[in-house]
Amino acid sequence: MARKPFDPDLVEVPQQELPFASAAARVLRVAELTRLIQTVLADGLPRTLHVVGELSNVARPASGHLYFTLKDSESEIRCVMWRSGAAGLRFRPEDGMELVATGYIDVYAPRGQYQFYVRRLDPRGVGALELAFRQLCEKLAKEGLFDPAHKKPLPRYPATIAVVTSPTGAAIRDIIRTVQRRFPCVRLLVAPVQVQGEGAAGEIATAIERLDRQQQRLGGIDVMIVGRGGGSLEDLWAFNEEVVARAIYACSIPVISAVGHEVDTTVADLVADVRAATPTAAAELVVPVLDDLVEDLAQQGGRLTRAVRSAVQVAEGRVKAASRCEFLRDPIARIRQRDQQVDEVVGRLRLATAHRMAAVRRRLHECAMSVARIQPQVYVAQKGRALAEVEHRLYRAQWARQVAASRHVEAAVAALVRAWPMKVVARHQAMLEHIGPRLAWGVDVRMRRAGEQVTGFAKRLEAGSHKSVLNRGFSITRRADNEAIVTDPGQVAGGTRIRTDTRGGKFDSEVVEGESEGANS
Repeated sequence: MARKPFDPDLVEVPQQELPFASAAARVLRVAELTRLIQTVLADGLPRTLHVVGELSNVARPASGHLYFTLKDSESEIRCVMWRSGAAGLRFRPEDGMELVATGYIDVYAPRGQYQFYVRRLDPRGVGALELAFRQLCEKLAKEGLFDPAHKKPLPRYPATIAVVTSPTGAAIRDIIRTVQRRFPCVRLLVAPVQVQGEGAAGEIATAIERLDRQQQRLGGIDVMIVGRGGGSLEDLWAFNEEVVARAIYACSIPVISAVGHEVDTTVADLVADVRAATPTAAAELVVPVLDDLVEDLAQQGGRLTRAVRSAVQVAEGRVKAASRCEFLRDPIARIRQRDQQVDEVVGRLRLATAHRMAAVRRRLHECAMSVARIQPQVYVAQKGRALAEVEHRLYRAQWARQVAASRHVEAAVAALVRAWPMKVVARHQAMLEHIGPRLAWGVDVRMRRAGEQVTGFAKRLEAGSHKSVLNRGFSITRRADNEAIVTDPGQVAGGTRIRTDTRGGKFDSEVVEGESEGANS
């Protein structure tokens, strides 16, 4: 039978069951009223309520608790979900989601507000796991973890295969049986992990990272299979965790994801380099059939043998054709012909060299005759006299330049002596010794006067502060809703909450009846 909607008007609380039996006959303190409301709510409402509404103002501070507002078109209610319950949520609550909240109503005494304390949250129209799967897929897709450009190709003939799965499940047995049947010469490394339940995702991610980090020490790993057999969405959820997806994405070894059956799709399938429908299909993808490979090698060997025989036959034909060539029948005759041609070339080279040497000798004799006619010793003497004259002028110019420089240095030294720095320093030091005591005395006087002014201002400020007024026995009354100071009774009406500041602290009260001075007159 469907639960009837809750109607507060139908709640009946016997007067004798209340903790304050005479509540109507006396004035209650605020804390007593709050406890009375808590008691009425606890006795009049079921301890478990199911409320559907839209999320807004979702906040999750460092404490881990979840605070939000559940609302519909007509009303809203503040909700709290403690850290123990919020940590178990599979999805991320966001503003605008329509959820079914399960919990109970209670009063938050420090503020006098009733709140809905939520123990469980369920998305309306879609399961929590399905919503968490969609949210994680959207997040990872934006970061590029599903990008095909990042997918690594599988090796054609792997030598070592690592398998990350449960050591007792059907998946490892299927993989071993399929690999041994198809390609028994491959080496299998099994990393045993828990594939469902608490902590399974962390074990799977750690195993992937450890194999990737230690692959050289293990002798090299060509490909990795990560997976398990079929099951429900809850059983396969370890392969939908973000930590597993990021470990697969960061792995430098090609990864095949083989989770569940063909209809099951996990986040690990989307991130992995290759997705296999089942663990058996993964084993079939990663290794070839040895018999087919041997047969293919035999066919390639036959084709290679036929190609070699054909090449040998062609080479034999070329050898026979070459043996019929005249040059190859008597190669020494060809060499003798070339030797005779070399002798002829050497004879012509010697004759040309003799002609060239005779022409050079004639040219050299003509140059010697020309040099004898121009008398080079006379030319050298003329250039020597010109050089001596230039040297004499250069010496005189250098001497005049040195004399001018000496005079300039003497003038600079005299000017420097007149402006000797120690004389200037001594003059300014004497001036400073004269002015220093007067400056210190002036600063001290100014500081004392400034201190007296600050002390006077502080006393005047303290005398005009509202705290001094409170200390003399007065009080300040404010409205509790907007903190406005009440200066006239007309500002408040009966039932208005007010807050009074006194020397000892603050207290809240409620106006019973207000009357201004104008009304009395």
